[in-house]
Amino acid sequence: MPTRADRHVGAILLAQQCAELGARCRTIHLVTGLKPRELQWLFFSDPQATPRGRAPDSPEWYHSANLLHRAEASIFSSVYKRLRSTGFAAGEALVSAYRSYRSICQCPYRISFDRAFDLASHTDGIWLAKCPAFSVVTCPACNSQFLAAFGTVACSKDDCPFCRLVQRFGTDQRLQRSFPTHAPLIDAAGMQVEMLALLCHGERGADGDSGPQ
Repeated sequence: MPTRADRHVGAILLAQQCAELGARCRTIHLVTGLKPRELQWLFFSDPQATPRGRAPDSPEWYHSANLLHRAEASIFSSVYKRLRSTGFAAGEALVSAYRSYRSICQCPYRISFDRAFDLASHTDGIWLAKCPAFSVVTCPACNSQFLAAFGTVACSKDDCPFCRLVQRFGTDQRLQRSFPTHAPLIDAAGMQVEMLALLCHGERGADGDSGPQ
């Protein structure tokens, strides 16, 4: 059985990983349970490096966000939920899923660590949220998982950000930069395969990750 010292060391190591990924002091406090004063002393001694500004609030943001933001939020959330369903603790799943998200998407990343934390909170109904506001659902057309309002049943491809990305990819240079393909694509079906391959790559990374490194 882990001792109190073991648990404290584990919390500090998790806090360090969160800080390295750009988390705010408040986010790290909620994830690890460590006191803000201790976190400030350990990780935020330089005022210039301390994250500032309003903390993300995802339920309203997600439903009004543009297509690229919703797609990247869905990539993170699908990996996070997969990890949680396989028994990962929430903090470990958050860190591992965010790393997986960053390995899939192109820099600069549209989803910050604090945004990912907020998405996870409102998907699981933990930390910031008393109950879930989001569900991760599967598109019946392309089989991709995407984020939707809690209780949503996906009956068509109309709400799937990845189906919409496929439709717009050929004429939208922003999408082409954000989801680069390995060879020219001649039709939407080819783009769909490429995009699903990106998602599968993220899931394989999640499967092979035994927790924060």
